[in-house]
Amino acid sequence: MKIAKFEDFHVDGGWDSYAFLKITTDQGPVGWSEFKESRRRGLGALIHGLGATLIGEDPRAIGRIDAALYSHIRSTAGGLQSNAVGAILNACLDIKGKALGVPVHELFGGALRDRIPLYWSRCGVMRARWASFFGGKVIDRPPVRSLDDLEQAGREAFERGFKALKTNVLVFDDKGGGQYTPGSARGDSHPELNLPEHIIEALISQLTALREGAGPQVRLIVDLNFNYKPEGFRRLSKKLEPFELMWLEMDLYEPKALSLIRQSTTTPIGSLETILGRRALKPYLDQHCVDVAIIDPQYNGVPEALRMAAMADAYEVNVASHNFSGPLSAVISAHFASVVPNFRSMELDVDEVPWKPKLLTIPYRIEDGAFVLPAGPGWGTEIDEAVLRAHPAKM
Repeated sequence: MKIAKFEDFHVDGGWDSYAFLKITTDQGPVGWSEFKESRRRGLGALIHGLGATLIGEDPRAIGRIDAALYSHIRSTAGGLQSNAVGAILNACLDIKGKALGVPVHELFGGALRDRIPLYWSRCGVMRARWASFFGGKVIDRPPVRSLDDLEQAGREAFERGFKALKTNVLVFDDKGGGQYTPGSARGDSHPELNLPEHIIEALISQLTALREGAGPQVRLIVDLNFNYKPEGFRRLSKKLEPFELMWLEMDLYEPKALSLIRQSTTTPIGSLETILGRRALKPYLDQHCVDVAIIDPQYNGVPEALRMAAMADAYEVNVASHNFSGPLSAVISAHFASVVPNFRSMELDVDEVPWKPKLLTIPYRIEDGAFVLPAGPGWGTEIDEAVLRAHPAKM
């Protein structure tokens, strides 16, 4: 069996777009993976550039392909280069699983769990940022335009069986709600990334509303992204201690600063979703920066993500899977999560446009707040190309 062709497809996801890689072989089996190009322009070109070196190779030779691809990016490892390698390896894993007639997780020793603990990611956030999609216009769920609406979103998370939810910083005015992300050049405090007092008050009000709605049974997570300097992260971690968060998530590229924040608070710290590869991860583990190491099996590819998880385990750190993309990414994340001994929880965007689950030939299932691990060969599902072509991305 040899690799014959690489194709990429881009799909409208409502407020986002999804990108899929298809690898075709000369003997029929195809492999699918997902990558993130909506915020990473040029990633598709890198995938095709690296893929050209693999035409005629056996896609089942995962170790050989992994080593060969790393040799091509060794001098510029990380960033889009690592994302491209991850996408290629994940599609090859799908082919190998199908060729052997086993799920991908069986290639790594088999599942330790077939129900993956989940948290509802960006709960209420998308309904605030993209309120025009909700209220029956595209999605039959209520928009979030106030703290009362946010409380109702928390109640919905509880009623749908979720054991945890995550939110980002929201600010409300008479026009509705919006996400506060100066680290992504949205909102005041960009580019200096200082922490305004009114944001502290807004976040406390936001968490109070979610706690009122979700009740004490649902754990809360807050994601601060890259929005502040260490001083701001440290202040918020202290202010939020009464909420007994599942973890407070933040992103920093300075291991010692992150370690000092963790030491300053009783709030558990989660981070590292943007760290690519075990070589980049090691300095953070050496500094004992986090209570939860967040790893993305789409960005890194499942083989490297599992090496990163094993490294975290050696430091007695549990991992959560980052999942910030479309439906196949969620399935890939579940296969990763199923075989990791030191696992905490899996991220899932629950709010979605109606055609998102239809992109998969076998949609994934959520039962009592847990992700049901697919059982078929490869990922246990494929991309429905008819649905894919019916919803092209607005590039």
